[in-house]
This record gives sequence, C-alpha cells and structure tokens, in this order.
Amino acid sequence: MRHPLQPIEKIDGINRFKKNKIVEFLLDAGHFDMNVLARMDFTDDDRTQFAQLIGYSVSGFGELNYVDDATFNAALAISEAEPDVTEDSIRTANAETKLEELKETLKPAVELLYNIGLD
Repeated sequence: MRHPLQPIEKIDGINRFKKNKIVEFLLDAGHFDMNVLARMDFTDDDRTQFAQLIGYSVSGFGELNYVDDATFNAALAISEAEPDVTEDSIRTANAETKLEELKETLKPAVELLYNIGLD
C-alpha cells in the first residue's frame, strides 16, 4: 500500500505540497541533511512522501527520479482540479484512461489472432 498524496496549496503562485511542520523542524534542526538522507536506504515510496512533507513544488516533484508517473500525474491533476475532487477519483480516471489506451493498442492484435472484428 502506497502513502497518500499530501494536500496541495498555492504559495506565491506555485502549487506546493503542504509542509509538515514537524518534518521541517526535524530536517532543519536534526543531524541529517538532504545529502545524508539521499545516501540512506529508503524506498522510493518513502522518498516520494518525504518530498511532499517538506513542501516540494508539484512541478519539481515530477522531476525527482524516485517519483513514478502515476503519482506525479495524480498530484498534477489534483493541483489543477476543483477542491472537491479526490485523489482516488483522479487515480481511477487515470487508470481508466490507460486501460482504454491499452485496449485500443491491443485491438488489432486480438482481431488478427482470433480472426474477428471488434467494432
């Protein structure tokens, strides 16, 4: 099970994940900086959530090598969506779109394989 997306807010015209004040304090006051954390053995999912908890911008979030496309696309869609749209509804819509694209891609092969028309 993956971590949920953190809330997104607009700060100075930039869509950012809402910072967690405790995480921010621990990072600023602790013995570990971002360079130390980068060398430690954490999962991509934990790194993805950490980037959100420190208030990463949504656009910069998509450039991180440990953030998968589905998570970035969901965050981007949420940042551009109406306030009542949920992460689950966006992820479902994205999955349905990918499924339709896959069906269209596979349609010619299925028609050829089974010698049928799928229209």
